[in-house]
Amino acid sequence: MQNSSDSKATKLYQALSQEIAKVIIGQEEVIEKIAIALLCRGHVLLIGPPGMAKTTLVQSFAQAVDLPFGRIQFTPDLMPSDILGTEILQEDKSTGHRELTFVRGPIFTQMLLADEINRTPPKTQAALLQAMQERLVTVYGRTEKLNEPFMVLATQNPIEQEGTYPLPEAQLDRFLFSINLPYPTLDQEMAIARKHTQALTSTIQPVISASEILQLQKQVLDMPVSDHIFELAVKWVRATRPDADNKHPEIREYVKWGAGPRAVQFLILAAKSRALLHGRPTPIEDDLRALWLSAIGHRVHLNFQAEAERINPNELLLKVTR
Repeated sequence: MQNSSDSKATKLYQALSQEIAKVIIGQEEVIEKIAIALLCRGHVLLIGPPGMAKTTLVQSFAQAVDLPFGRIQFTPDLMPSDILGTEILQEDKSTGHRELTFVRGPIFTQMLLADEINRTPPKTQAALLQAMQERLVTVYGRTEKLNEPFMVLATQNPIEQEGTYPLPEAQLDRFLFSINLPYPTLDQEMAIARKHTQALTSTIQPVISASEILQLQKQVLDMPVSDHIFELAVKWVRATRPDADNKHPEIREYVKWGAGPRAVQFLILAAKSRALLHGRPTPIEDDLRALWLSAIGHRVHLNFQAEAERINPNELLLKVTR
C-alpha cells in the first residue's frame, strides 16, 4: 500500500517525465535513472554517439527540476581554474587600494553539465572529484561548501579516440550510474524528425523545487531495507571480484578488478530511490536487477584476455545475479 509521501514522489516523477517529453522523445529508462540518481545524491555519466541529444536531455532535466544550471564544455586546453574559479586583482577606484578577489567558477551551481568530459586531461577532470564526493571546493587555500542538492551529469562520446583522455578508475567510481544511450526505435525516430525540424511550440516548466528534492532525498535515506536485499547486493558485488574462492569461473578468468564496497552502498541507495519513485515502501529484488548493469558495469575492469576474446562485460555481470 502506498503512503502519502510515496504517492507524492510518484506524482512528482510523472510530472517531471511529462515535462521532459515535451522536448525528448523516448529515453524513458534513462530519464528514470537520472531521477533515481538525483534522489540518492548520485552523479551520472551518459555515453552515446553524436546526435543522441545527450546535452539536450540534461538541459531539459535541469529546467524541469528548477535548479541553478551550469555547463562546462570540456576541451584539451581547459584548466582546473576554469572549473573551480580564480583570484583576480581588483582596484577600488575611490581609494586606489588593490586586493585579490576570488571569482567563482561554473562548478558553483546545483546541476552541472560536464559536456564531453573525456576531452580534457586528467588534471582537469580531477578538479571535479572533491565536489562530487564531498560537495566541497578547495581552491587557493579556501574551502567552500556547494549548495544542495548538487549533481554532475557528464557526457561522453564513445566513438572518438583522438584527442580524448579516458576517465581514471577513481573518477569513474564517483559516478552512481554509467548509462549507454540506446538508439531510438523507428517510431521514435520518425517522431523526432517531425518534432525537431520545426519550431518547438512548448517549453519545459519547473515541476520540482530544491526543497522538495531535499525532502525526497531524506525519505530515501530513511527508507527501511530488508536483510534479503542487503545480502543480495553484497553477494552480487562480491561475486564481481576475481578472488580464488569465487564460484564463477568466468569472473576469475576474465576480470582484472571487481567492484568495491562503494558499489554496494550506491546499489542499495539507488534501489531505495527507485522503490520510492514506484510508490513502494521498501526496495525489492527487481529494483536491484533493474539498476545492476548501470551501477556496476563501469566499476568492473576486464583483463587483456577478455578484450582479446571480445567478452561481453554485461553478459559476464548478469551471470553473477543468477
